[in-house]
Amino acid sequence: MMPVAAQEAERGPARERVYAYVREQILRGVFAGGSFIEEEEISSAMGVSRTPVREAFHRLEAERFIDLLPRRGALVRQVTAQELADLYETRRMIEGYAIARICREKIVLPASMEAILDRMDEIAGADHFARVELNREFHFVMVRALGNEVLSELYQSLGARQQRVAMRALAADPGRIERIRREHRDFLAALREHDEVRSRAVLEEHLRPVTGVLSRLPGYVLTGEADAVA
Repeated sequence: MMPVAAQEAERGPARERVYAYVREQILRGVFAGGSFIEEEEISSAMGVSRTPVREAFHRLEAERFIDLLPRRGALVRQVTAQELADLYETRRMIEGYAIARICREKIVLPASMEAILDRMDEIAGADHFARVELNREFHFVMVRALGNEVLSELYQSLGARQQRVAMRALAADPGRIERIRREHRDFLAALREHDEVRSRAVLEEHLRPVTGVLSRLPGYVLTGEADAVA
């Protein structure tokens, strides 16, 4: 069965279909970190020439899903433990700044934030791909509410790492789904009340490194930090 994103892009240009297919396979772990993806393999699987495959590969490299190595092909990037910790730190900085401005300037949040959480609640089963996509969108909409396009673009650039880490976290412990759901609701409620202290407290809990995920990544060193959600 064709992956979800590839189905949605089926009527689009070949390069978009290839991009959606390879990206989703990486996020799902079908194309594992450290493995190579061959142009010919993707060309054959998607029924397209090599040109759109190359175009898709260049976009995926720009988004840090793969590294293109001369004469060797496309290497799927591995998320390291240090990279994960750096990602959480960067997200706390950006989202913490967003919280401060939203609460101090009484910025009205987009209604789409609650709609996204409603859509997440409707997702059933162990297929986390759509859930992870919506999770990223939820946090991005909050940052975009500031109206700072440069900051929004910077946050968007974290997307590849953010989604791969979230997929890993849910695969490691699907029981986190309910906890994430509660934290998202608490976070949105605090933001709507412009309660900066409470919003920051929820975010700090939400964005602490996940030991169960960290321990499975290259470069992990035990630090004694407690488990948390992705």
